[in-house]
Amino acid sequence: MSTIVSPLRSLEVLSQHEVNRLRDTSKAGLHDLLRRCSLAVLSSGSMTDDSLVLMETYHDFDIEVIQQDRGIRLKLTNAPAQAFVDGKMIRGIREHLSSVLRDIVYVYNEIQQHRRFDLTTGEGTTNAVFHILRKAGTLKPGRDPGIVVCWGGHSITREEYEYTKDVGYHLGLRELDICTGCGPGAMKGPMKGANLAHAKQRIPDGRYLGISEPGIIAAEAPNPLVNELVVMPDIEKRLEAFVRLGHGIVVFPGGVGTAEEILYLLGILLHPDNADMALPVIFTGPANSADYFQRIDEFLVYTLGEAARSKYRIIVDNPVEVARTMRKGIDSVTEFRRAHQDAFHYNWRLTIAREFQETFEPTHTAMAGLALHRSQPVHDLAANLRRAFSGIVAGNVKEHGLRAIEAHGPFQLHAEPELMRRLDELLGSFVAQGRMKLPGQEYVPCYRLV
Repeated sequence: MSTIVSPLRSLEVLSQHEVNRLRDTSKAGLHDLLRRCSLAVLSSGSMTDDSLVLMETYHDFDIEVIQQDRGIRLKLTNAPAQAFVDGKMIRGIREHLSSVLRDIVYVYNEIQQHRRFDLTTGEGTTNAVFHILRKAGTLKPGRDPGIVVCWGGHSITREEYEYTKDVGYHLGLRELDICTGCGPGAMKGPMKGANLAHAKQRIPDGRYLGISEPGIIAAEAPNPLVNELVVMPDIEKRLEAFVRLGHGIVVFPGGVGTAEEILYLLGILLHPDNADMALPVIFTGPANSADYFQRIDEFLVYTLGEAARSKYRIIVDNPVEVARTMRKGIDSVTEFRRAHQDAFHYNWRLTIAREFQETFEPTHTAMAGLALHRSQPVHDLAANLRRAFSGIVAGNVKEHGLRAIEAHGPFQLHAEPELMRRLDELLGSFVAQGRMKLPGQEYVPCYRLV
């Protein structure tokens, strides 16, 4: 389909300079980024998570920003037909397209190119994350805590997917909202379940927040249930947005991306300044995922120590208990923040060490240079393991990672012998369980342990 559409919601009129940046096809321009992310959004519902395949399939797709006196319009050329019904773009897809444009423009012009945000400091980074969320209209100061962040794999079994829906349903019955990475699998299921529960409870303003970043958006289009989409500039700011915005976290079975999120979360919660932080964390899945969580638990205790185990609770095959426990936990969060006069809508009190905020570019050199040994502070090891898993995610699904692997071969990771053995077993179990790719796709490892 080729058409011209107007953005929806509160997208501001763009300046001529901003429009020129979006049109710029040079390396320094934003056009290629907008094109890749827009194509993924327009391909919502596609069963491929290979961004290279998507770009090759729609190699003649293009998007152009047209400046008009009364605002801007988007000219789409050879867009996927599935984004349209009887020649009109599906409204949810149009909203997501508008959100992508809004955040790309705002981050570049107001965050990355503005002196008031010093992204080399922790304070500056946290402030930037706050402003991006506020610009998107995601911060709701008048609402009590009730956002449950749901993490888990995009490549899960049908039984695991149905379980995530059950958990989301029981969370929704308890008037809790859902925030995820906005892709398929364990990110879509909880929203689907909560959507039905909110309808039963006659909750008219249920929230289904999707927080992503360009590399993930380009690989995994937002699922249609997302009614608030925010695109963060990189994975580190995306993860910070989750923990600053959420009031509780549920982790479903997943692969390296889920392990990355777990290590990020525990690395933060183990910081001494966060010892009294109220943030309920639950690992859960159906009965056949018990072994998965046992492996995760053993790896975490070996690498981060027994203290890590105290920061989460494992509940297997009991969606009702998960929802009840989370509801009680978030009630405690409400009491904690009232007692400390903290904001409900953004967790300023949480301390995030700088190594969890610094952008990690998973090049072959950077991956080979990661310090994967236990003779370092726990938070440093957690940060380096998180980076290793982040690199594997990039090599699995992100366009720049896929191209790097294609050009230079698998990433190499170096670790001390026992940690190497345990890491190999963990990653091997992910591969054996089909957690690296969508079902039916053969997985070719993008990493090598040496």
